[in-house]
Amino acid sequence: MSTPIWFVNLIKHYFPDRFWISDLTQKSPLFRKLIDKTLFDKDDVIFLPKDNLIPVHEPIADEENLVVPSNVVEHFVDQAGDLFLMDTCLCRTADGCIDYPQDLGCLFMGEAVRKINPKLGHMATKEEAKAHLKKCREAGLVHMIGRNKIDTMWMGVGPGHKLMTVCNCCPCCCLYKTLPNLDVTISKKISAMPGVRVKVNEEQCIGCEKCTDHVCFVDAIEMQDGHAVITGECRTCGNCVEVCPTGAIELTVEDDTFITQSIERLAQIVDVS
Repeated sequence: MSTPIWFVNLIKHYFPDRFWISDLTQKSPLFRKLIDKTLFDKDDVIFLPKDNLIPVHEPIADEENLVVPSNVVEHFVDQAGDLFLMDTCLCRTADGCIDYPQDLGCLFMGEAVRKINPKLGHMATKEEAKAHLKKCREAGLVHMIGRNKIDTMWMGVGPGHKLMTVCNCCPCCCLYKTLPNLDVTISKKISAMPGVRVKVNEEQCIGCEKCTDHVCFVDAIEMQDGHAVITGECRTCGNCVEVCPTGAIELTVEDDTFITQSIERLAQIVDVS
């Protein structure tokens, strides 16, 4: 049974409490196991870096042939039998976001979307879904894609292996700003894109701290000895790369199979056909 609108409004009301609830997963082993089983069981979600940050070493005449992170999302859109677009972003509407569009919501794929309450959005064509995703990227939002049990729970749909989530996230309101608050056994299920890394050139860093000013989703940037340091918590969204005034922060591709790796990994846990 799909979730009624009154329950969605209740979630929005308590959305700001997500941080202290996440803190409890580190303080109480029993609560951690409960939350893990109820909301994160079998999850695997990948942050995709922004397309414009992927280095292109050779000129390519046809931009549609560029190998970029959004290729992962578009692959599954092409494979999907059913697509559902949310009319709004629950996170941004709950937080009253003023920096990013509240009407650019999640895209869901797979058979399970047929059970989503139609008052939350509408079924979409592949062309409409791709246009929506492009609009999200142009607005500066970051894609996250994968199997996310929270979505099956709050929307009252399933089974989980028939629902793929594509969140279009801002750094100010994203649900997963809670990752530093969650116990690592849970937070590790939301990960960086394989084969991609963000690093700092210490010689170019001027210590301006712009990259630490509400830019990183997961507070993975620290100042040490007057320069920025990327910690192991980095999920490679690339926001820090964009704001660095000197180009000291770079996103590099360390494995040319980073697209196929991601697709193969996600295809093993969700069937969107």
